[in-house]
Amino acid sequence: MSIEGKYTDDVKKFVQDHLNDDPAQLLLGYAGKVDFDLRFAVQQIKARQKAKSKVPSWCENENLIFPVSLSMEQASSELTARYKAGLISGGIMADLTGGLGVDSYFLSQKFRSAVYCERNKDLFDITKHNLKILSPDKFDFVFGDSMNWFNNQQEVFDLVFIDPARRGEGNQKLYRLEDCEPDVMAQWDGLKTKSKAILVKASPMLDIKQALQSLSGLAKVLVLSVKNEVKEVLLFWSASSLESVPQIEAIDIRNEASIAFSFTFEEEENTSNKIAEEVGQYLYEPNAAILKAGAFKIFGQRFGLEKIHPNSHFFTGNEVVGQVPGRVFEIHSEIKQPKKEIRKLFPSGKANVLTRNYSMSTDELKRKFRLKDGGEDFLIGSQTAKGFQLWHCSRVKGESE
Repeated sequence: MSIEGKYTDDVKKFVQDHLNDDPAQLLLGYAGKVDFDLRFAVQQIKARQKAKSKVPSWCENENLIFPVSLSMEQASSELTARYKAGLISGGIMADLTGGLGVDSYFLSQKFRSAVYCERNKDLFDITKHNLKILSPDKFDFVFGDSMNWFNNQQEVFDLVFIDPARRGEGNQKLYRLEDCEPDVMAQWDGLKTKSKAILVKASPMLDIKQALQSLSGLAKVLVLSVKNEVKEVLLFWSASSLESVPQIEAIDIRNEASIAFSFTFEEEENTSNKIAEEVGQYLYEPNAAILKAGAFKIFGQRFGLEKIHPNSHFFTGNEVVGQVPGRVFEIHSEIKQPKKEIRKLFPSGKANVLTRNYSMSTDELKRKFRLKDGGEDFLIGSQTAKGFQLWHCSRVKGESE
């Protein structure tokens, strides 16, 4: 029976009635008491529970079917997919690695027509079902090797989107472009001959500078973080781009808003950072997207801040600078005798512990002083021009947090 055939009205109702229930308990409690495939129904509940935070709008549609055997780890979130959809529009696009279809769907909303390609038959059938519901008459569907299909096309696409598979043998995580499938590096020249624009979604672990050397003509690299956690590195090529030096954009997405920081590696290399002789009243930590993008010096120059050490990615100043894309901490005191002072400063035994380029990792520091995560205050350790220092801090909240 096809997966669509399994998703009967009775299954659909059962799924909606038990969305918030424990899947394991449902299997036990309803075994032998229903006339449909209980295991499939419970798998749908479990899949929707996993997808709720990632693709909330899809979970509101009771007619959609979710994969039961596919990890959603590599699938884009709705937030990042919506952001990508704002980057480009046109006539026809092709997603050569369709997967769950999240990127396919949101990108396609800015195009007149779209092609979804996928080589996994179960996933292909499920996503074809879903995309026909979400965007009737928008998609053509290609099952099989997408590169073989693409190389035989005569049409030039306004956008080709590729999210190479990043799992190897034994479920090993891969991040180098040449190790993923399809191998974008090997296909790059061919892709450019039939595309007006190419968008590659790569691993958050990707070496950005190496990618720029490997893929000729990239116009920009975008590092996307969601609520200060890096999720995607995007490589964008456009046949019409006039950029001679690739732009690097670090974007932190927070619900409907986003905070962007743009620079070039040329700017970064030509910038010198003043190292603070003394740490000021405030510590600044660039957001995760900026740190991943490699804006280690230009950040300080843009906001008039001094770095606390060449290898410590904290900056300092004596005033609160507005609109800084990152976290700002006010230093209340330097902790010079940790054994005596930490218990007095954190009597509940709870603290938000943060270390960068310090003599101990965050976990080591927590273990040494028997601290648990929590509370309002921060214990921050790093290396400065004076050596390793430890501070009692509090967060300065603002629009860019």
